[in-house]
This record gives sequence, C-alpha cells and structure tokens, in this order.
Amino acid sequence: MTTKNYGPTLPISEEIHAMKYRSKGESFKEAMIRVADALKDNEEHYLQLKEILLNQRFLPAGRVQAAIGAPREVTAYNCFVSGTLEDSMDSIMEKAAEAAQTMRLGGGIGYDFSSLRPRGDHIASLDSRSSGPISFMGIFDAICKTIASAGHRRGAQMGVLRVDHPDIEEFIKAKNNSTTLTQFNVSVGITDEFMDAVINDKMFDLKFEGRRYKTVRARYLWDEILRSTWDWAEPGVLFIDTINKKNNLWYCETIAATNPCGEQPLPPYGACLLGSFNLVKYTKEKFITSSTLVDGKVLGSTESTYLFDYEALRHDIAPVVRAMDNVIDRTVYPLEEQRLEAQSKRRMGLGVTGVANAGEALGYEYGSPEFLEWLEEVMTVIRDTCYQSSISLALEKGPFPLFMADKYLESNFAKSLPETIRRDIHNYGIRNSHLLSVAPTGTISLSADNVSSGIEPVFSHSYERTIQTFEGPKVEKVEDYGYRVFGVAGKTANELSVFDHVKVLNTASRFVDSACSKTCNVGDDVTWDQFKDVYMQAYLGGASGCTTFRASGKRYGILNAAAVEDIAEEPKEEEDTEFIEEGGACYFDPATGLRTCE
Repeated sequence: MTTKNYGPTLPISEEIHAMKYRSKGESFKEAMIRVADALKDNEEHYLQLKEILLNQRFLPAGRVQAAIGAPREVTAYNCFVSGTLEDSMDSIMEKAAEAAQTMRLGGGIGYDFSSLRPRGDHIASLDSRSSGPISFMGIFDAICKTIASAGHRRGAQMGVLRVDHPDIEEFIKAKNNSTTLTQFNVSVGITDEFMDAVINDKMFDLKFEGRRYKTVRARYLWDEILRSTWDWAEPGVLFIDTINKKNNLWYCETIAATNPCGEQPLPPYGACLLGSFNLVKYTKEKFITSSTLVDGKVLGSTESTYLFDYEALRHDIAPVVRAMDNVIDRTVYPLEEQRLEAQSKRRMGLGVTGVANAGEALGYEYGSPEFLEWLEEVMTVIRDTCYQSSISLALEKGPFPLFMADKYLESNFAKSLPETIRRDIHNYGIRNSHLLSVAPTGTISLSADNVSSGIEPVFSHSYERTIQTFEGPKVEKVEDYGYRVFGVAGKTANELSVFDHVKVLNTASRFVDSACSKTCNVGDDVTWDQFKDVYMQAYLGGASGCTTFRASGKRYGILNAAAVEDIAEEPKEEEDTEFIEEGGACYFDPATGLRTCE
C-alpha cells in the first residue's frame, strides 16, 4: 500500500511553503492537519476540511496557515485598517503606536489621512501652521521601516487621501521618486462627484471641513493623478463612493481606506480573513474514446479534454466557510478594538486563484467572451454557495451581532443576490457580513506549484528566480502550472490588451461583496488617451478601484534592480523573538510579474 504525497511538488514551492507557513520541522501534511484540527467544529467537519487542505483545493491566506494551531500566539489576520486619525497630535501618535503593535504581529495596515488639516492651515492652540497629512505619513513610514529593520519581514501600508482634500496635488506626486514613503502604497479616494465633474468637464472644489481652499478643473486633476500613475505606477485609484454604496454594512460603518493591496475596503479597526479556492484543482481531465470504420476495420482513438467540476466546488465551500468563521473566535488580535470589530461583523474574504490556468485549460482565451462567461459561472457558484452556507451557519450559531435584515438587504451588492437568497437572509439572518474578495495571492499561488495568481493572467510560461536561502542564493527555473501540467501556453499579461484586463476585473467585481485586487498591465502600444480610458471603464464597469503597471514607466527600473525574492534570513538566536510570518505586504516583482499581498 502506497502512501499519497501531499503538498507542493516543485522544489521552490515546497521551500517557500516550508519557510513561510510552517513551524520548524513541520511537514506540509502536518501543517494542514494542524489547521484543520484547530478550526474543526466536529469530526466530520475535520475530515472534510483536512481533505480539502491536503489537496490544496482551498488555500487559506499565509497568515492563517502560519498562525492557526501553531505553538506561538500570532494573529491569523493579514488585513487591517487603522482607527480614525483625528486631527490632533495625540490621536496621530496614538494611532502610530497601534500601527506598531499591528505591524509587529505581521499585519499590513491602511490609513485614511483625509481627516488631517491641510499644509499651512492655522493651528490656534499653538499659533502655528500645520505641516499637512503627507508630512505625518512620514511618521508611519519610519515606524514600518524600524520594525522591519528589527528583524521582522517587510511591512506594508496603504495611505489614502480623498480627491477633494486641499493637499491632493502634493499627495499625487509624493512618491514620484524612489526614496519617499517607501513603506506605503498610496491611493486617491475618488468620489462620484469628482467623476461626474471629469465626465462633464466641470470645475471641482478642494475643501476641508466645509471650507473651500481651491477650485480646479476636474479633468486637470484627473490627468495629474493618471500622469503620475503612467510614470510611477502610483497613486492607485479607489472609487470610494462605489465602495460605500456596495457595502453590506452601509448602515453602521463608513469606509475610507483599504488594506495595502486594495481587495479589502475596511472600516476603522477593520480586519479581514482571506483565502482562495484553487480553480486548477477543479479542472478535471476527461478522456473521450471514439471509433471510425476504415477499410472494413474499426479503429479506436482516445482524446482528452478538460471539464470544470462545479459540483466539487459547491461541495467544498460550506466546510471552508464554517472553518473561516471559526478563525474569528480562535485567533488573537493585535488590538482589542480589532477583536471587537471583527466579532461584531464576522467579515471574511473568500476568492479564487488559478483562474487563468483553469480557464485556458478549458479552451477559453483569457479575456475572451467565452472566458468571461465561464468566470461569471464560477463566481456565481462561489457567491451563491458562500451566502447559502453563511445563512445555514446563522441558523445554527446566530447571525453576526450588527445584522439588521431590512437595512442589510438595501446595499447595492445585496440587491444583486438571487431573490431566494435575499428571502432567506431576511427570514433567517446571515452569519458573516461579507464573504467574498479577490486577493493577489502571489506567494500562496507560487507555493501551490505556481498556479496563476488570483484573477491575473499568466505572466510568463517559465522564468528563473533567485532566492535567498539559509545556504546562500540559489537560481531555480519555475514553470507556470498551466504550461507544465495542462500543456497550455496561454497569452501572457503583456501580450493581452489592457482592456482584456479591465473586462476580467469588472466581471469578477460584480460577484464580490468587498473588492478585487488586480494589476492591469499596460503595453508600450497603449496611448495616453487609451490609458485614461482604462480607469474610466473600470469606474463605469463598477470596479471598486483600479491599478495599472507599465513596464516602460519610471518605476520599473527601480523594481527590476531588486527582483530577488528574499525567502529567508538567518534566524535569530534570541529566545523571545516573535514568530513572524506572512504579513500584509504588497510588492510587484518584475522577475515574476506577481503582485504579492496576502
């Protein structure tokens, strides 16, 4: 009797998974049994979950894999948003201290700096002038650098400023270099009022606390934002009104920021659990035998094709939702405020990875009408089954504490649910306020034998990657899962039209109750007007935000100079060193095309 081997088969995938997600000396099988055992409700649930995890059909975010059931008490959450920054030094320093505690446990954090008065504004209590929100971002940037330099992994932060803040022009250009705010991703919070002014070529007021500081032509400001993004890949764009209208909890929270990669719009002290269904594992080979009559003889032939197993996906969702809901009560939190926020709303963000590999194996070219139709079918199954599973949990364990049926069902997303699900939510409640998100999944996808990341296309069919190991640098050839296993060389990210990227983003966005993180690659043939249209199409298509990357932009040279994956550092000898694993960092790696943020 042979024993089945579980887990990654590529050397680099096994190496990364062992170093990032497992305790010292722990095998992949032992790690997955640890997670399943720690999250089980009963023996039946344990057996279901263990089988799903061992076969990598569902990939919990790195923090979940590293933290749950592990000997050290560390949080299973990747994504956080800071408490509200009040316009006072006491509040700013208090939130800086809270950020340090959160980053110390590996979390990435988002902040809304729009509440801070603009540069040069009079401070009556000190009879002095404000230095503005961008200067205060430097405090958080320094804290993040300091924690990283103390021996922990790289941290990540998202800084958001509303488009109508008087300092928006300074903010837009704050990262137009390689040295400023290096620990931040930055995004502009775009309002519907501003987009209406852009579309209709109106003037637009920059204001703070009701006072108008400046009036600009909206299209001028829009061009300033996108020109910076064209050259420097930042700032990103968050359609903040779209986010709040879509939000199932519009009635008890206002969202002003996201986690560092943008797939989780979160309220103050918000946190979210992440995990992805690995679609390549539901893509099954089927052999078709046919026969023909030739010269009186029957000749047989066998051909293979791939089919997608929707029923297996449906079967896996309920035990995963149950397990992820248990994380909320069985993990530790950096701050008490984060625990209260999480347990009162019970958010999670389940998504997909391996989308390009699976769709292309089925014969659908990435971004084609057939691919989009298939993606709609998959996302519909995930959306509906996740919501049905959470309704069932509410019947068993109760709905989340802040659930109010009539108001919950008035969000733009809840209105898009099938009527049968809406009726059941009204009658029985729902256990989790949010259930769906699409994260970049760079590292967990690589650790699952290099399946295509999230909803991204394949970046390359193979590449050489330099990793730093305990024994020194090592160069390994890494092949794309679809190319290696399915024998499909699909179109790569840079071979596709940027509008194919946008179509996939908009399609997936319709089926998630939070947001999708996706990089739209912009080729050298894309004109300036076409580039601007990318963002307009994302807005009109209902996306919560948009991120682009031009390899010919000024940012590429900086990133390309540091395209080495730091997998491990020499471990410290100190007995009390924190066990720090995958945090909320978000980085674009030019060697692989992956934007990693788990």
